[in-house]
Amino acid sequence: MTYTRHLEFDLVSEKATERRRIGVDNLILAGWTGRDRAAVEAHIAELAELGIAGPATTPIFYRVAAARLTRAECIQVAGGATSGEAEFVLVQNEGRLWVGAGSDQTDREIEAVGITVSKQLCDKPLAGALWPMAEVAGHWDRLVVRSWAVDEGRRVLYQEAELASILSPAELMAGYSGGQATLPGFVDGQTALAGLVDGQAALAGLVDGQTALAGLVDGQTALADGTAMFGGTPPAIGGVRPAERFEFELDDPVLGRKLEHGYDIEVLPVAG
Repeated sequence: MTYTRHLEFDLVSEKATERRRIGVDNLILAGWTGRDRAAVEAHIAELAELGIAGPATTPIFYRVAAARLTRAECIQVAGGATSGEAEFVLVQNEGRLWVGAGSDQTDREIEAVGITVSKQLCDKPLAGALWPMAEVAGHWDRLVVRSWAVDEGRRVLYQEAELASILSPAELMAGYSGGQATLPGFVDGQTALAGLVDGQAALAGLVDGQTALAGLVDGQTALADGTAMFGGTPPAIGGVRPAERFEFELDDPVLGRKLEHGYDIEVLPVAG
């Protein structure tokens, strides 16, 4: 038997909005996904200051229970050492790829012991709407992810970056080696993508930094149905730190719309 987390979303396209209940049974959190290798190393160094060891590979893909996904406006955490991370989210449902926004709330103290466990301990809030990948694929790099930390009534910009700074969905899904990626050329765990030579990615549609994401829209299976993948996060402005409230958005400046959500963090006492 496979556990499935069911969540209500507004599927928002340029033509219409439809309310739908979507099931997720496979949750993947991609980490260290920056295109700029210097920025990736800076993020690794940022976490190293907190005693957190660097990843075995970059990018890396963590499997976390789908039960952690939530649409709640308040989450409970054990102790005051957790913090949010704003990310784009890919959701595969009934043969179509959708784009959402979420926060990978993580326990930083436990992260120093085990990253997967630290992520498993915290709920992963999601914005309430999804966009069709087909509508943003042509200008993907221009999308902007932002977050704000709210403490003692003061709202401070915490993260802000164009998605041009993060590996594209095509690269992430091709790189995911958990047996779910079925992009053309990805067979039995062997990567045979055309143009992938000597470590240089030349994926079809990835030209001069512009991601066309060919083959990832409308009926093309890039991930198994029921899969959600968080795409990784930009560095925190001023360093990783906890907050009483976390707010995030995925901004599409081309079509003039946003995916937004915010949630309070209720800190529970740790008795031992």
